[in-house]
Amino acid sequence: MRKERKEKGPSQEKLQRPIVFVIILIAFIAVVAFIFNIITGGKFLEGSNISVIISHIVWPTFVAWGLCFLFACGYTDLSIGSILVLGSFATAIFGNWLGYPGVILAGLIIGILLVFINFSVFAFTKIPSWIAGISLAMIYEAVAVFLKVGKSTKPLIDSELNRNFRVLGQLPWTLVLLGAGLAAAYIIYNKTTVGLNIRALGGNKEVAKAIGVNLLKTLLWVGVICGVFIGIAAFVQESIAGRTTVKTGLTSIYVVFQPLAIVMLAQILQKRLNIIIAVPICAVIIFAIFNLLTILGVPSGTLQEAFLGAFLIAFGIFGQKGVKEVVK
Repeated sequence: MRKERKEKGPSQEKLQRPIVFVIILIAFIAVVAFIFNIITGGKFLEGSNISVIISHIVWPTFVAWGLCFLFACGYTDLSIGSILVLGSFATAIFGNWLGYPGVILAGLIIGILLVFINFSVFAFTKIPSWIAGISLAMIYEAVAVFLKVGKSTKPLIDSELNRNFRVLGQLPWTLVLLGAGLAAAYIIYNKTTVGLNIRALGGNKEVAKAIGVNLLKTLLWVGVICGVFIGIAAFVQESIAGRTTVKTGLTSIYVVFQPLAIVMLAQILQKRLNIIIAVPICAVIIFAIFNLLTILGVPSGTLQEAFLGAFLIAFGIFGQKGVKEVVK
């Protein structure tokens, strides 16, 4: 008897294409890592260096996931960096006081509360989000400075997070958080009504409204979801660094430049790979490049930031290729 060959359905092909692309991308990253290792005389692929890269991609990845939801609904918020600073302050204060419950809850509460306030401003006013975001960033920076110089709060802000409560910034817990964050972000973004409404809102407000999307409710949900990811990023960052410095003069905006580069690179890969999955892969690529620059002795604060600015421009050009209208 002749065996009949089963033709692959459209759903199977759609599933296989991203898998094949991921395999090719991982193979490419492995080849590049091998080249980096040769350039650095074997230092790049040392176990300790790989651990540093993995640990340091976690908090920017969570910020990048938050930005994915933010950009998906068509808004821009430049106060995220200042919220991270305040979230880190809260993590240190309440972490030293209450232990791990304080570490986790402080970061989450500040992240959710402040991002929700931001989106409430966006939703209830007609102020462009980027202008409102800058104004809110200045307010949050001023709050951080007030806490830093206050006689009663300065000792709390200056104190380092107790090392006994910093395990969430270390392996394997960083990988656990990363895996849980990936699953949560993917499901919310792709499989829930809220995620679909968020993307519909970003595509066209009037069309989204016409098909029954509650714009106000959706925006407030973005504030909560984005706030959760920013809150997690805050306590992970504090768990790694132990102490956070005050940012003034809108320098807090710089904090989100690396996560922004991650999202912009992920947008380039979005045509072949879901953006939520692309984010951690792009984080590895970007931090591997900066890790290589550090090993080669390229100073941070000058040339590395110049490279980052160049990457942002390049990613922006490729990411918006073919877009004819004005890009927000």
